[in-house]
Amino acid sequence: MGDGERFPRSALQIDLDCFFVSEEFGFILEQPATDLPDYYRVWMGLASNLTPLIQTHKLRDLVNEMPVLSPHHLKGHRELRLAHLALGFITMGYVWQEGQHLPAQTLPKSLALPYWLVSKRLGLPPILTYADSVLVNWRLKDPTGDMEIGNLETLFSFPGGESCKGFFLVSLLVERAASSGIQGAFSVMNAVVTCDIISIQKGLYKVGQSLRKMKEIFELMHRHVDPTAFHGTLRIFFSGWRDNPMLPGGLLYEGIVEEPMMLSGGSAAQSSSIQCFDALLGICHDDHAASFLKRMREYMLPSHRQLIETLSGCPPLRDFILSCSSPSLCVNYDSCVSALVNLRSYHLSAVTRYITVPGHRARAMRCPLNGVGSALDETGTGGSSPLPFLKSIRDATQRALISQT
Repeated sequence: MGDGERFPRSALQIDLDCFFVSEEFGFILEQPATDLPDYYRVWMGLASNLTPLIQTHKLRDLVNEMPVLSPHHLKGHRELRLAHLALGFITMGYVWQEGQHLPAQTLPKSLALPYWLVSKRLGLPPILTYADSVLVNWRLKDPTGDMEIGNLETLFSFPGGESCKGFFLVSLLVERAASSGIQGAFSVMNAVVTCDIISIQKGLYKVGQSLRKMKEIFELMHRHVDPTAFHGTLRIFFSGWRDNPMLPGGLLYEGIVEEPMMLSGGSAAQSSSIQCFDALLGICHDDHAASFLKRMREYMLPSHRQLIETLSGCPPLRDFILSCSSPSLCVNYDSCVSALVNLRSYHLSAVTRYITVPGHRARAMRCPLNGVGSALDETGTGGSSPLPFLKSIRDATQRALISQT
């Protein structure tokens, strides 16, 4: 059976525009809104002043006094994304204002109802997601300048000072580096349909370059994020209310449903870019990891979720390459897989640096941290066990190498 019979040609050609993905910015929202209509000034005021309000223990009182505002005055996708971002930051601040020992059990209607309605319009859950805190939470200090960390500012932040801003902005730049790889992934999948070997090679080259650049930028975390500040102050504000020992019963959204909701906190597993590369390269994770990653897609925009599912449904790239018996294609594919392995290995070392080591140090010193302390050392903000999960997906990625087959 020839290649053309095993991998039939198809009229389906996928492109970035279908999934609201930018050629230049990937999954990042280009030119995000930075302000809402005056009607929502109380939301913007609270979200813009979270750190002092949390530190003075005033945020909960102000939210409890807040009027129930209608989201119907929000116009367009950018205003909806900014509203979701602001309400998400306020929600996390409200729940975790008093640290791990006294999380809020109920989100008041003044916050819960508009947050629920905005979330429904976007197809996102009513909790702060990676799509909010990383992909929308930015602006250029100098609009004419480059998108680099010295020219970037977050729209909203949590306690943790420059480490908090650094965490969001380095993550943003990692996503920016992924954009050319996403273009390459589209080129590859379209070229597999038409059996265009040259285009597959060019696309894989872009994917490999992109993954290596992502790791290079990820390493900037060491320069911009302090491990003690991240573990002891910042990390709790990413924590959700599913598989979380601090909120085992979930969070009640007043005026929405009668039972508490179970929602996962922000996690790198919610990155559409990484899941796209997994889909392209045909990485086969074990059942537990695959189930968790699939659940994390519920925290992505519907169009981005659909892109991953579309790539997953395309003719398998790895099988096509094996059927071609082309040494150069095998080398190009393995180069991409190796770059993804290296990125995941670095993520493992970052978890050790920012979670495991500070956690051990805090317990050894019996340090009564107001933040996470040891509560999330074994269970991550997304609800997984960080080190075993990351080792599992790193090892599964390595098994995809053709040279080891």
